[in-house]
Amino acid sequence: MIINTLSAQNFISYFTGDTTDVETNPTPGTVLMGGSTENDSAMVWWLKRSGGGDVLIIRASGSDGYNDYLYSELGQTVNSVESIVFQNRSNSYDPYVIRRLKEAEALWIAGGDQGKYTSYWKGTPVDSLINYLIHVKKIPVGGTSAGMAIMGEVYFDALQGSVTSSEALTNPYDPLVSIGRNDFIHNPILPKTITDTHFDNPDRRGRLVTFLARLATDSGYYFKGIACEEKAVVCIDPQGVGHVYGNNPATEFANFVQVNCTGAALPETCLPNQPLTWNVDGKALLVYKVPGTNFGTNTFDLNDWQTGSGGTWQYWSAASGQFAVANAPSNPCVTEIEKADNKVNITVFPNPTSDFIEVSGLSIGDEIQIINSLQQIFISRKLESGSEKISIQNLSSGFYTVQLKLAGQPTVYQHLLKL
Repeated sequence: MIINTLSAQNFISYFTGDTTDVETNPTPGTVLMGGSTENDSAMVWWLKRSGGGDVLIIRASGSDGYNDYLYSELGQTVNSVESIVFQNRSNSYDPYVIRRLKEAEALWIAGGDQGKYTSYWKGTPVDSLINYLIHVKKIPVGGTSAGMAIMGEVYFDALQGSVTSSEALTNPYDPLVSIGRNDFIHNPILPKTITDTHFDNPDRRGRLVTFLARLATDSGYYFKGIACEEKAVVCIDPQGVGHVYGNNPATEFANFVQVNCTGAALPETCLPNQPLTWNVDGKALLVYKVPGTNFGTNTFDLNDWQTGSGGTWQYWSAASGQFAVANAPSNPCVTEIEKADNKVNITVFPNPTSDFIEVSGLSIGDEIQIINSLQQIFISRKLESGSEKISIQNLSSGFYTVQLKLAGQPTVYQHLLKL
């Protein structure tokens, strides 16, 4: 191992392997790791995607703990592994750091303090190069603990320090509830998504509910969350499917959190110095809780935020600053409904889409509405046949609810649509 201490720039480089740069054909992918001991299977999934190239770890504390682990202990051949330990913001402008980022075929962001990552990297060449690696070079990226926490378009920046669930729920506008949005890492697989870690130690569910409530209240849009318990890992493939890894399915879970698609509503009370209430009859948020397995066989599809395997659905809510959880029906956003004493399947496709949707399984006189997250109705019409093609070219990109009302019946069918 080569240890380079560059005192003028005040960062440390730990280098293992061949110093000659190689170029491979990496495969993109994103790894979100909850923050405890690395899961070997998930790390192999990520490391294979480097194509055997140069692996770079960036961090603001610690030393060379990843070097031998990634270079030789996992049984995967790579050209080199380097850990660069940042000491201050000026390190992000160093020519050596910039060059090594450009040359990386896999990037890992270690655990530590996301407040340092935000202050050291945001708005610097490191920030730009992380996005270059994701969007242009399309290499696999991942992070654990603080490294995972900065992966979403929205992130808890920790610039004021950490915040507990109790503190956040008691006052959603506590200065500790410091959230960055759309100004740091831009991973196309995580739009309008905030990530949280160490989810079981301590219990951070109330904190994440508060983050999402603040975002909805301040922007008028609904955001989503991915939260991993300490030993759970989500590996997201290029198709947008998250595979959940863990060593014990009974205790290690990833949580995929969204506003309840069957009754979306803004928080009832989200004000400074007042306890949060986002209740909506105890069903404000819909969560798919997925146990991790050794082979990542349980999944969740981030394209529609509905399709999953191996998990269970829950409702999360908050009332007067108190978090609550309840069981939800299986896949409540996609249902079979009763019509004239016969079950019928209603389909809305394609999804995602940008030009049109086709609705089938209905009858003449049934009504269709397309509604945005603020409950604004953009399209409303009665159908003239059981299958109808509807143009949605004039709608902006985002998530909508397709609401179908059956003629002469109280039944309402709702389907989440991504444009």
